[in-house]
Amino acid sequence: MKSMKRLLAVALVAVCILPDSFAARKKQAEQPKSDREVWAETAYKIAYPVLSNLAAGTLHANMPVEQRGPSHPEYGAYGDRTKYAYLEALGRTICGIAPWLELPVDTTTRDGRMRKELLDLSIRGLRNAMDTASADYISFAVGYQALVDAAHLAQGLMRAPKNLWGGLDQATRERIIYEMKQTRKVRPNVSNWLMFTAQIEAFLRSVGEEYDQVRVDYPVRQMNAWYKGDGVYGDGEPFHWDYYNSFVIQPMLIDVLGVMGDGFPGLRERVLKRAARYAEVTERMISPEGTIPPLGRSLQYRTAALQVLSQMALQDRLPKSLAKGQVRAAMTAVIRRFFEQPGTFDDEGWLRIGFCGAQPEIGEAYTCTGSLYLCLTGFLALGLPEDDPFWTAPGEPWTSQRAWSGESFPQDHSIGE
Repeated sequence: MKSMKRLLAVALVAVCILPDSFAARKKQAEQPKSDREVWAETAYKIAYPVLSNLAAGTLHANMPVEQRGPSHPEYGAYGDRTKYAYLEALGRTICGIAPWLELPVDTTTRDGRMRKELLDLSIRGLRNAMDTASADYISFAVGYQALVDAAHLAQGLMRAPKNLWGGLDQATRERIIYEMKQTRKVRPNVSNWLMFTAQIEAFLRSVGEEYDQVRVDYPVRQMNAWYKGDGVYGDGEPFHWDYYNSFVIQPMLIDVLGVMGDGFPGLRERVLKRAARYAEVTERMISPEGTIPPLGRSLQYRTAALQVLSQMALQDRLPKSLAKGQVRAAMTAVIRRFFEQPGTFDDEGWLRIGFCGAQPEIGEAYTCTGSLYLCLTGFLALGLPEDDPFWTAPGEPWTSQRAWSGESFPQDHSIGE
């Protein structure tokens, strides 16, 4: 009994003299993550398996290739996607995280250390992907799909010209240019695919290489002809309800015209005005619970539906009707809703086909595991520094939260174009 009392006394004393550092760590652990921490940690979690394996030369060996396969009614038109999966994963990952990687190198913060690690992995990974002797060599001349993801990679390299493109050795850069030019053999579909040819040529011009102006002129003029009004383009002549304006059309138009706009007087300003309107509508589509409508094809691209909204935030071009703290809070809610859903990642950390969790039945015949990494394009605003008002402004209720809680909220009107 006496020994028991002594043990209790010792335990009581220990509790009473807990070190301040322990209490501080406990308090810190209980504090909710900032919105930027949620974005950065989620982007890192998504990108790391792709880039770490490519840097180690094990992407082909370790990345699973989930796809619908012969069970899909359109399988015959697209076939097995394995040969495209690795370029998809590379191009789409880089396309999304590039603005974040372009921030000044900083190893004093966790945010800085994560992006520095991803930058180093990206540089090593691209070196392996362009090395014909590597197990992870990726040819851009294999199949028509290579045009798509060479373009995503080109867009990503344009988004990080100093740290990523500038961080590559000369041999790797020369091989990338060679591989990009191989895609000129592909005849694009008369749809959003036209922008892939323009994006590659814009990249070539941006790095001082020979480029084909015709492969830019036709896509840009055709997309402008397909403009339907109020911030929305057709994906071809007919209108389709889907998110391809955000997946491809508007982000590539903006980036292509940022390099090639001298050939289209006044068009870039109109394109940016339309994109701001599209961003405004996107924010209104985010529900009070942080969900977006499961509308149209390619829903497995998840947060890529937010790419235009994120791009407008990155370029400080959000419409005046949207406060930065409001947009950030809404987008954070969507990011958490998608990527905290059980089943979104497999046991090894790879994305799985689905909209909210694992839903393989929504996979398209043209998609596989590699395709899913387009979701990272919703994270473009990570390219804003941590002290930017987008991150420091107080969070505010977004439009649908205000509307459905009975608060005042602004009217919505078309831009009349």
